[in-house]
Amino acid sequence: MSDNVQPSDAPSPEKPREDWATGDEPMTGPQRSYLSTLAQEAGEKVPDNLSKAEASELIDRLQSETGRGQ
Repeated sequence: MSDNVQPSDAPSPEKPREDWATGDEPMTGPQRSYLSTLAQEAGEKVPDNLSKAEASELIDRLQSETGRGQ
């Protein structure tokens, strides 16, 4: 077994959401679908007009609340 870490194996640094080039675009279909699942479990509603960055922040919060982010 090798202890060499390949570049593809290393975690990529997380860019702040406010610096995302596409963060202000509408949330993606997969984000909407996952948010729907999380919101249902958390007993919340998801606003329709979230940006990608806002959806990502809400996913993080709801994952924490529902225990799915562990």
